[in-house]
Amino acid sequence: MKKIFVSSQKRFLFLYSVLALSIGALSGCKVSLIPETEEAKSRFAATVEQDHLGDSYSRIEYLDQGWKPEDSLWFYNITQGSNLMPYDFFLVLEKPRESKLFRSNENMNFYRYLPQKASSGNPDALPVGWVKDTYKGKEYVGLTCAACHTSQINYDGVGIRIDGGPATADMENIMAALAKALEHTREDAEAKQRFVKNVLKKGNYKTEADVVADLTKYEQRIKSYNYINDSQTSYGYARLDAFGRIYNRVLEHTINGRELREILSDRKIMDDKVMTKEQIDEILSKIDNVITGEQRDHLMERLSKYLTFEQIALLNNEIFNRPNAPVSYPFLWDIAQHDYVQWNGIAANAGVGPIGRNAGEVIGVFGTLDWKEEKGTSLASLLFQGSGNTRVNFDSSVDVQNLYRIESHLKKLNSPVWPEKILGEINKESAAKGKLLFDEYCAACHARIDRMDANQKIINSDPDRRIVAHMTRVSDVGTDPTMAENSFKYQGYSGILRNQYVGLEVGNILLDKEAPVAALLTQATKNVVATPDPDKWFFQGWADRIANLITAYVGNEIKPSIKRGNYDPDTTVNPLASLNAYKARPLNGIWATAPYLHNGSVPTLYHLLLPKKREGDPDDGEYRPDQFKVGSREFDPKYVGLKSSDKGFTFDTSFPANSNAGHEYASGKTAQPNGETLRPLSKEEKLDLLEYLKTL
Repeated sequence: MKKIFVSSQKRFLFLYSVLALSIGALSGCKVSLIPETEEAKSRFAATVEQDHLGDSYSRIEYLDQGWKPEDSLWFYNITQGSNLMPYDFFLVLEKPRESKLFRSNENMNFYRYLPQKASSGNPDALPVGWVKDTYKGKEYVGLTCAACHTSQINYDGVGIRIDGGPATADMENIMAALAKALEHTREDAEAKQRFVKNVLKKGNYKTEADVVADLTKYEQRIKSYNYINDSQTSYGYARLDAFGRIYNRVLEHTINGRELREILSDRKIMDDKVMTKEQIDEILSKIDNVITGEQRDHLMERLSKYLTFEQIALLNNEIFNRPNAPVSYPFLWDIAQHDYVQWNGIAANAGVGPIGRNAGEVIGVFGTLDWKEEKGTSLASLLFQGSGNTRVNFDSSVDVQNLYRIESHLKKLNSPVWPEKILGEINKESAAKGKLLFDEYCAACHARIDRMDANQKIINSDPDRRIVAHMTRVSDVGTDPTMAENSFKYQGYSGILRNQYVGLEVGNILLDKEAPVAALLTQATKNVVATPDPDKWFFQGWADRIANLITAYVGNEIKPSIKRGNYDPDTTVNPLASLNAYKARPLNGIWATAPYLHNGSVPTLYHLLLPKKREGDPDDGEYRPDQFKVGSREFDPKYVGLKSSDKGFTFDTSFPANSNAGHEYASGKTAQPNGETLRPLSKEEKLDLLEYLKTL
């Protein structure tokens, strides 16, 4: 019987592969040409006179990264299935006790989202990466990849936009502010009246009751999101524990009614706050084994009626893990050419891996997950769920077709080259000395990608190049371990995924009642990407989904490979051991990606070449700062990174997950991969090395 199933499966995929390869247009990303106007050349970027952190810039400059203006604007506005709240709500929502719109340029810039002028692809002038998305006939505001992966640095009144660069965005606090704005709108009679009136004017809601109902629902939904993802370590600007939040979004949707009943009645979990059977029956009435999105909203309402704050906290701690390891947003150039991606190499780039990785990202930024239990079978259930009379339908808003287009688009993106006309000329003699030091101190881990010819002219990188990441175990590199440890230590209830098999590097694991969340995320995204788009006609949905998957697989020339470096390999005893490592990647464009280290704990490249001050070190030495301000986009071309400021979020390296230790190769504190610890560099040598890093 198994042989018949495999044979049928292969024939089925073969037939659709023929279909996929005949629809070549699906794999391309059609970018519309835009008129050659000054606004278009600047990608419709808005300028800022003076903001709360003292930043100002009167013009925007884009560097040559291989993208034309239409490429950048396509990336900013391409949807991926993110549904934060109804679009009309976001357009008219006001700041609490103010008449100003929440989505005003001033307010969005406060949270360091890049303001834009109106354009044909962005008629409502939303900031970079904020777009109108649609799902099942309704319009939502959502985020694109560009919201977290487009950056800007300012120098001498010029704003330099960096496509694919790490954002300075403060997602943690903008979500808290959105919840407060929705709460104030619901509670304040005048604000509520204005809100309802303005939403109804848009024409997508018919009655005041409908508007108020959704206002309550999305207020509760965002408050719940914030509560679940509360962290004792504040993120501040330029950081997010994206994996921690994605993990929790998956756990929120995999838990089923049976497990929830067991938790609420377990005295070991709920302490003496255990609930009665009658209360549990009331809470879980009309709840299916697979908890749908709509039922989840009502579930929170029911829980708030019966559970005390302490009981809700106990339940939250049992189901979810704290996303307490904020990291810098990774930069995206060369991402499509890497063998492994993310700070600890958790995601392989081979096969359809990029689609699964990006699907997980959409889940993290508010993709709608309409998972439900149904009779019968489907391709996803045959491939991943095994046999049976029922299956879980993994309907979602995730736009797999656009995710593949985005990944293809990134192949053309090059790293930014130091703009000497703006930031000053590079000292060629000093850089030549620095190159020799780079070869000795850095090249063992950081591969070099040449971006210049013999005459120091910019050349395009090969889009078909391969980049091998170098993995180093956390104990060797010495940087903060929290992010890596969370990735493989965090466990969760498998719920609707229980008894499914997940393929890891060392073989398949069977998902028990509790399982590593990394494995649950892998399985959830596989099911999501194998489920056709519910917005499309049945046969078109199936054809498009399989065509996209097979085209993505056939078109991806990155093949499965073993990780390179000094790390603990995966074993049957510890199948996720290799995740306890951090990735060293090529440093091209590194000058434009401050702050540094995976957790953003070092403000400039120069400070990265200094040691951390430890007990017993002389006070008159030169060390990495234990505290510094984050948020300003003002650039320091001398030390290459954030300019020292007295405004912004205070990054305190003494807080959990914020350590600025490790990676102290230039200071003679960290051993090379071969075990040798090199001598500390002098200040002059550090400046030479820094000058060379500007050239990359």
